[in-house]
Amino acid sequence: METNKILTADILDILFEGRNKNYGAYELRKTYNKRITYAIIGTIALCLLLLVSSILANSGKKKEAKIFVQDVNLENVKQDEKKPEPPPPPPPPKQEPPKVEITKFTPPKIVKDEEVKKEDEIKDVEKLEDTKIGTINQEGAKDLGVVAPVVESKGSGIVEAPKQEEDYDKVFTVVQIAAEFPGGITAWQKYLQRNLNSNIPVDNGAPPGKYTVYVTFIVDKEGKISDVHAENDPGYGTKDEAIRVIKKGPNWTPAVQNGRKVIYRHKQGITFQVSDE
Repeated sequence: METNKILTADILDILFEGRNKNYGAYELRKTYNKRITYAIIGTIALCLLLLVSSILANSGKKKEAKIFVQDVNLENVKQDEKKPEPPPPPPPPKQEPPKVEITKFTPPKIVKDEEVKKEDEIKDVEKLEDTKIGTINQEGAKDLGVVAPVVESKGSGIVEAPKQEEDYDKVFTVVQIAAEFPGGITAWQKYLQRNLNSNIPVDNGAPPGKYTVYVTFIVDKEGKISDVHAENDPGYGTKDEAIRVIKKGPNWTPAVQNGRKVIYRHKQGITFQVSDE
């Protein structure tokens, strides 16, 4: 190779000067960089193809959320069992008032002595001072001014316990007529299903499954909703979503106990179901 071309010549040309460049080694070394570039580009393209395929496959399986509504009856709080009251004592035996001596009053009548009967004889005034005057003669105690007890009318002998008045200002959990959403249970279910965001658990990354939150709230005598709170929290935003929708609902029809409107606590179960399509 000429001296003036050495500075501008490729290292491969200097190395293979005077040798057979068509043998193969020269060509391999000459195209090495190009082949490496193609290999890197091909590898990147293959990785991108696999990534896109995975994304498309996952996007085809979207999570679906459904809402189920069920009413829950509050159980009565167990109260201390009342011991049966002992039967009332039997009425005291009836005591008859003591007999008082009674002298028959005989109107004066003029008749013959032999016609006067013994019981019709007029008593001496002295004997009448300590006796009662009546229509018959009766032996007994002297009249000392004691008043005989009043004879009571016959009763059943059963003493009724005083009736306890119902406290209609307390919060009832069991009533004769429960509080009701306007339109009934069907309208209540439709209201919840239309207003609840069923995608809340999905948006918060909930895996497939059921997430049930139990919410209790008070319906006052005017039907207004208050004291809304959840008894549990399944997570993924379900508790806050259930409370939000119940709070913004319309007034209910109040509960009724013994013909009176009362304060009632209602318990509602709401289930968010997340599943793969």
